[in-house]
Amino acid sequence: MDINSDMGEISRLLDDGTYTRLMDYVTSINVACGGHAGNEAMMGEMIRLANKKGVKVGAHPSYPDRENFGRIDMDMDFDELTNSIRDQIQLLNNIAHDQEVKISHVKPHGAVYNRAAKDKNVAKALGEAVIQVDPFLKVMGLAGSVMLDVFDQMGLAIMAEAFADRTYEADGSLRNRKHDDALITDPEKAAKQTEMMVSGKIIAVDGSEVVINAQTLCIHSDTPNAVEIAKAVNKVIS
Repeated sequence: MDINSDMGEISRLLDDGTYTRLMDYVTSINVACGGHAGNEAMMGEMIRLANKKGVKVGAHPSYPDRENFGRIDMDMDFDELTNSIRDQIQLLNNIAHDQEVKISHVKPHGAVYNRAAKDKNVAKALGEAVIQVDPFLKVMGLAGSVMLDVFDQMGLAIMAEAFADRTYEADGSLRNRKHDDALITDPEKAAKQTEMMVSGKIIAVDGSEVVINAQTLCIHSDTPNAVEIAKAVNKVIS
């Protein structure tokens, strides 16, 4: 089971060593590539650190909305969205190439990820953007969602994703961050959810059981106690 983490979004997390420590417990990182956060210097440093620690590097594109950290849904036409996502992935790809590192995957961020999980047209735009950069890149998407079906139909290799540090609704979607219980910040609770995910299910916020089949688990680097959560999740997986 792969463990991934979104990185390169917040300078403080680089400066205080959070990103570096997280890389000891994850196997893949998703690097913000300018849409919601990140810049070329940060991208280069994330790639350098990941390469040093033997961690896979992926692109983490989003709606072009730095003001709202890519967490507000935007209505963009197909070509506009495709071009924006493509350019973000290509930028990271170019920086990685300069360091002789090959990016392995793409994971959309925030609102565009959540929209694509339900909207086939948005998912298709994301898939088209990936294909235009490199059709052999794997694409991460919400386990059980429409987006994975769309990516698969487009011929892309997919990785179904579940979240160790997020709670779920009964339909298998992520609980909106506006709710106080959307995040799991207790490492023990995250480990217990991971154990359930490994066995193919999770318990939604309403107490119902949701079947889930994932190949990669996410821990957000900006979640409180992220390093401790990653350590606990890694222990369950290994």
